[in-house]
Amino acid sequence: MSKRKDELRALLMGGAVPEAPAGEAPKVEDPKAAEGVAEPSATPAKAPAPERATSGAVRAMGLALGSLRSGAEEAKALRENLARGEHVVELDPALIEPAFLADRLSPAGEGDESFEALKASIAEGGQEVPVLVRPHPDAAKAKAGYFQAAYGHRRIAATRALGLKVRAVVRSLTDEALVLAQGKENSERRDLSFIERALFCRAMVERGFERRVAQAALGLHKAEMTRLLQVAEMIPLHIAQAIGPAPRAGRPRWMDLAEQLQASEANQVKAQDEMGLERFRKASSDERFTLMLSRMTAKPSGRAETEALSLPGGERLAQIKRTRRGTAIEFGERDFADYVAAELPALHAAYRAAREGPDESG
Repeated sequence: MSKRKDELRALLMGGAVPEAPAGEAPKVEDPKAAEGVAEPSATPAKAPAPERATSGAVRAMGLALGSLRSGAEEAKALRENLARGEHVVELDPALIEPAFLADRLSPAGEGDESFEALKASIAEGGQEVPVLVRPHPDAAKAKAGYFQAAYGHRRIAATRALGLKVRAVVRSLTDEALVLAQGKENSERRDLSFIERALFCRAMVERGFERRVAQAALGLHKAEMTRLLQVAEMIPLHIAQAIGPAPRAGRPRWMDLAEQLQASEANQVKAQDEMGLERFRKASSDERFTLMLSRMTAKPSGRAETEALSLPGGERLAQIKRTRRGTAIEFGERDFADYVAAELPALHAAYRAAREGPDESG
């Protein structure tokens, strides 16, 4: 009984559970004694001691000892948090603002295919991993009960969407400590895509953090950081934001796209045109990346690009065909085509006058 008490006391006080001394075998009662068969002995048998009744409380502690052992690690982690003055609290997600540096290209739920799965998991089994927040750095907002997230933005958004409180650890953090925690959490979870890591790295440097802080936050070697910054500087931010995280596109493909965009202004125009197309807007992030890179690297096919010309009421007037050899206008009505042909000299003269401006020679 004293051994059980020692084990229980060790678990509750944070110590190690005492083990039996090495070489000592567990005690086993003599089966013959259990059957009531006594061995002959010269020593007179002692009167049996009265059996002690086991109290219900001690028996309950004995039954609970196994479950305490299985939860020892969780208890140890909780004691460490308490020693640091930290514990998990429940907060209103509406009172938590995002970190001052964005580490994702798409807000939770927008182009994030796994967000609905995260919501379903929290709705079914609860939020298992708490988020990390700090009291809001703005004194007025902190007084009003606002916090700022270091990491866990998707979990915060999921609980907000579900109308639940968010489980969080509140810790006083400097700006540097916040970005270190934010970067390390994402690096350990391997949750950010290549371009998101590149842009997060550039944002830290532009914010004034030393490169060593960015390297530590993302767990980077010097050469890796140089490659991330190189890609982030070559790809315009609005194009990267339009494409999104593209998790399946690694460094070589992003580098290829960056080089294509830097190759000519024509490719920049192609990128702008592609972003305006409906197919691009409806595609997933990885598909948008593929569309953009294909647009940059596609060789001219020689096929004509056609464009319909219509009247304000929607009636089709003509069709323009553009090829590498030139541009042609096809009219549906032959009489109208003859009329336009007769007016071409006057139209061309008006065009030249508009381009060259008024004649001031006289």
